[in-house]
Amino acid sequence: MNSRRIWLIAGLLIALGAGGYYAWQKSRAGNLPEGIASGNGRIEAVEIDVSTKAPGRIKEILVDEGDFVKAGQVLARMDTVQLEAQRRQAGAQLQRAAIGVETANSLVTQREAERTAAAAVVAQREAQLDAAERTLVRTEQLATNNTISQQVLDNDRATAQGAKAAVAAAQAQQAASDAAINAAKAQVIDAKAAVDAAQAAIESIDADIDDSTLRSPRDGRVQYRVAEPGEVLSAGGRVLNLVDLGDVYMTFFLPTAQAGRVAIGTEVRLVLDAVPQYVIPAKATYVADVAQFTPKTVETEEERLKLMFRIKAQISPDLLRKYIQQVKTGLPGMAYIRLDPQVAWPAKLQGKLAQ
Repeated sequence: MNSRRIWLIAGLLIALGAGGYYAWQKSRAGNLPEGIASGNGRIEAVEIDVSTKAPGRIKEILVDEGDFVKAGQVLARMDTVQLEAQRRQAGAQLQRAAIGVETANSLVTQREAERTAAAAVVAQREAQLDAAERTLVRTEQLATNNTISQQVLDNDRATAQGAKAAVAAAQAQQAASDAAINAAKAQVIDAKAAVDAAQAAIESIDADIDDSTLRSPRDGRVQYRVAEPGEVLSAGGRVLNLVDLGDVYMTFFLPTAQAGRVAIGTEVRLVLDAVPQYVIPAKATYVADVAQFTPKTVETEEERLKLMFRIKAQISPDLLRKYIQQVKTGLPGMAYIRLDPQVAWPAKLQGKLAQ
């Protein structure tokens, strides 16, 4: 009997609590006309984590929690001593590579001069061969008449053969000079590649040094200092958390029948608990395509009516910029959405409209 009485009392308390919550909700809605729905919500904003790209030690943080910041403003700096040393090393490598290019170009000039000399030698040897061959022809004609001795003929033949060998040697030297020129030009290409690699290394280090200065990606307010100067963070370590006060919205929920009538751009009016005398205009910018509160099984029409869909009401960025100092996230309030554009807003939603 005692256990049954306890369960009965617990059931009555739950029923009373549910009834009280329903009555509270109805009182907040204030007997809205047909075509206007409402839901509880809380002011939210897009949060941005300002993080390190590479591991390192925080050198300084230039802002405090609650500070307003502008896009591009320097928020913190990481220690770049090691990066500066790497940059000096890369700069020395660049200078060495530049000298290598000059040396390789000088070598190409030298090899081209050697080729010119080799070509001149070839021309000289070919002229000597031509003269030796002409002399041999005349000597052979005279030898047929026994005008000259056999010794002279043999000497002229040897001279001609020697001239041919000299031409071949000079041509080989010229070919070697061509090969040396190609090798020297390849050294020039390799030296220039070393210059490009050193320059790329410097640019990469410069990018890392620039990334070590943490800047605000957009206008907003510092919400948290996640880390402090002197701390060593890994890559992607969070330093600050910002709130983008240009992207502020309220999220609320509507049942299936009402959510199905909400179109993107539908007019919404927000009333915050902190300033109930003001009505804040907004627009519906998002309607969830999946129910947020779903029973374990959805089999009957009554159960389908319990499904709740998330709606996002965006506040105009122009209005936010005008009241930037007063914008605060986390404030609770009510969102009223006009499902039927022909229905007039009730008097309490036509009061002090924030503009």
